[in-house]
Amino acid sequence: MTELRNVEADLSRFRGRVLAASAAVLICFLLLAARLVWLQVVRHVELDEQAEANRTAIVPIVPNRGLILDRNGIVLATNYSAYTLEITPSRLARPLEGVIDELSQIIDVQTRDRRRFKKLLEESKSVDSIPIRTKLTDEEVARFTVQRFRFPGVEIKARLFRNYPWGELASHAIGYIGRINQPEKKQIEDWPEEEQANYRGTEYIGKLGVEQSFEKQLHGITGVEQVETSAGGRAVRKLASTPATPGNTVKLSIDIKLQKLVEDLYGDRRGAFVAIDPRTGEILAFVSKPTFDPNLFVDGIDQENWQALNESIDKPLLNRALRGTYPPGSTYKPFMALAALETGKRRPEQAISDPGYFWFGNHQFRDDKPGGHGSVDMYKSIVQSCDTYYYLLANDMGVDLMHEQMSHFGFGEITGIDIQGESKGLLPSTEWKRKAYRKPEQQKWYAGETISLGIGQGYNNFTMLQLATAMSTIANPQGARMKPHLVREVVDVTSKESQVVQPQQVGQLTAKPENLAIIRKAMVGVNIEGTSAAAFRGAGYTSGGKTGTAQVLTIAQGAKYNAAQLDERHRDHALFEAYAPAEDPKIAIAMIVENAGFGASNAAPIARRAFDYYLMGLYPSEEDMALVKQGKATTPVGVQRPASEFAWPPANVAAAAATGAASAAVALAPVPAGQTIAAAFSPVATATTGITTHGTTSVPRWHEVPVAVAPASAVRPSAKPATQVH
Repeated sequence: MTELRNVEADLSRFRGRVLAASAAVLICFLLLAARLVWLQVVRHVELDEQAEANRTAIVPIVPNRGLILDRNGIVLATNYSAYTLEITPSRLARPLEGVIDELSQIIDVQTRDRRRFKKLLEESKSVDSIPIRTKLTDEEVARFTVQRFRFPGVEIKARLFRNYPWGELASHAIGYIGRINQPEKKQIEDWPEEEQANYRGTEYIGKLGVEQSFEKQLHGITGVEQVETSAGGRAVRKLASTPATPGNTVKLSIDIKLQKLVEDLYGDRRGAFVAIDPRTGEILAFVSKPTFDPNLFVDGIDQENWQALNESIDKPLLNRALRGTYPPGSTYKPFMALAALETGKRRPEQAISDPGYFWFGNHQFRDDKPGGHGSVDMYKSIVQSCDTYYYLLANDMGVDLMHEQMSHFGFGEITGIDIQGESKGLLPSTEWKRKAYRKPEQQKWYAGETISLGIGQGYNNFTMLQLATAMSTIANPQGARMKPHLVREVVDVTSKESQVVQPQQVGQLTAKPENLAIIRKAMVGVNIEGTSAAAFRGAGYTSGGKTGTAQVLTIAQGAKYNAAQLDERHRDHALFEAYAPAEDPKIAIAMIVENAGFGASNAAPIARRAFDYYLMGLYPSEEDMALVKQGKATTPVGVQRPASEFAWPPANVAAAAATGAASAAVALAPVPAGQTIAAAFSPVATATTGITTHGTTSVPRWHEVPVAVAPASAVRPSAKPATQVH
């Protein structure tokens, strides 16, 4: 029997399937339409921006860093541009070592370049662009460009380089720049958004000195350039740009010729020299010897040079003028004498009989003159530098009264100079000792500890900057203590407007004018008939001063000091402080020559030549220069030369200037700094080194002065304790 199909049922099923398929198709079309509406309407602006961003790139244009000049307009820091060969490890298609080996066949890559690159690589991210060679010649650029296709991830970039044309001259004051390290990156992230944006593309930052403290004024305003890029990310054409604004010009108060003279007079000796205008607080010279070449740090110091600087027993990276603390020795006596007058502990005519020593308990404190100075009043105590007078005075005053009186001069306090890293020094008191030590027996102040404080020994430890500030306070006609500063003015590079740093008074001596006059008269006597008379014989001006000699090692009871039998670094320090002209002081100085012996023969002669130059425009003869370097001249020898005839640049720094000029000649200006001959640089970490300087005396104590040196690279932490510098 034949089965008949149910046509209606088949049609019903078919219609249902068609309906289901149609519904599915409709839903798909609705979803597609909704997606199109979402993309084309709702997210139109956002996606349009993304598409534009894929087509274009925003490249920061790093500004030219501002110039640093001395007070007379001599350039101390400038810039030049040059090409660097850089590798981005994350973009390499082959092993890194193999790429470097192949590159070395095209461009000279030395062993130290590889070591520096490896160090930077350890401190950077793989996406960072790291230089393998800097300051390429035109020929090297051409050779690499021809074969660039072989090296994906390797590019040539145009970079700005800082140049310090006079090399080591005034490097501790000027400072240097180096690559931004990770801690500095984190600091920048905490800045306001506008300031953060200004550092996009910036890979270098001030590390020390004026370069660090005036970073934001020197940096400039970063520009931007919008470029169209290919699918491979290469620039095709420039669409728009906002030029970068160079950094402002920072003009220092330093007279670089005076600075050069003093550094030359020190020769190979160690020490510090600070000269201040007592009327304004302007720093005229800021010397720390030995010094270093800041150009070594600009694009990352190599391991050999870093080890030479960091491991040198002379510690050239230590800014002795700012951070080195020393016992002031007899240069402390004029301040003690003024305190005695103000507190009524002494009258100027009141005399003592000096037998050449002072007994306290069973300890004999000796005078520097065997047999003593005889009858000594206040004037004679300063002019002939009688220790016994000040042993007695210290005993009568006590440590806390001395602390109170000496604090008026800024001892034991930060001066507030406009560069970072200043040491506070130490002005002792009973309260200080209670806080400084843990054990009760150490916290107690013993009367015998007071005696040596009177001659600037014992726990006393100050910087030459503090001593120079105190000396300028004595020299200031109104007894005003002015805040010392290295920067004289900042000139806006766009408007040419000058922002002059105004003198700032930070303290005022309440001393009676007649008491100040007594001290000033005695200090003039020092340079006329006293300990430094030989150095100032025949000077065309009247000056006041005070010599000093500070012990480095304690001398045992009954023993006699003999420099010839001591290691050179255990010998006494030579100090000197002075101001001139006495009637209207325009310059005040404080200085130390480490382990040189008597201040009268090793420090005062340098001050005399500095005064002759600054006040009278006279430069020492070549013979005199050579003798002063050896500590063998007091009164100037030979015929002094007019400073106007002294050529600049001087011969021994002309080579450094020529090197800077030669580097600048390689300048490849057409490509904006930071842009590739195709993106930005990479920050690297930096390290700090602790350095301690101190002096020990009849009450031996060590006072630490930690120093943050902040080199640019190639620094490895040392497991050894901080080196002691005497």
